[in-house]
Amino acid sequence: MSDPIRVLFVCLGNICRSPTAEGVFRRYLEDHGLSARVAVDSCGTGNWHVGSAPDERARKAAAGRGVDIGHLRARQFQPEDLEAFHYILTMDRQNLADIRDVWMQQGGTEPRLFLDYLPDNPVSEVPDPYYGGDDGFDHVLDLIHQASEGLLADIRAHLD
Repeated sequence: MSDPIRVLFVCLGNICRSPTAEGVFRRYLEDHGLSARVAVDSCGTGNWHVGSAPDERARKAAAGRGVDIGHLRARQFQPEDLEAFHYILTMDRQNLADIRDVWMQQGGTEPRLFLDYLPDNPVSEVPDPYYGGDDGFDHVLDLIHQASEGLLADIRAHLD
């Protein structure tokens, strides 16, 4: 079997949006029998939370949908990630700009917005729920679930 396709989700601190995306997408892969063919990780552009578990509100919201992200730990984006991953998907335009700066200097996988995989959506960014209420985490989960469908379809097209 060939090497797995590698997917990296990126947000600011790697404690809300990107670990949620990692957990949800990992679940999608399990449900579709693709866990052995696709590897998933997440990281943040900042280093404030390195080594920390996801935000308690993110863990609770994900668990409410049957997704466990409690075992994940935050890490910071590294330039070598541009060579190690086939998909580098950012949650918002600022994350994209930060990663794109590194990409323009060294090349590798071109980063893009995760919600590019959510067709006909007027929203292009997954909003950061950190400073809001619990409903923000549910909204993030809705967007991630919807975009995961499109991402899964794209990956399947490359696997076939």
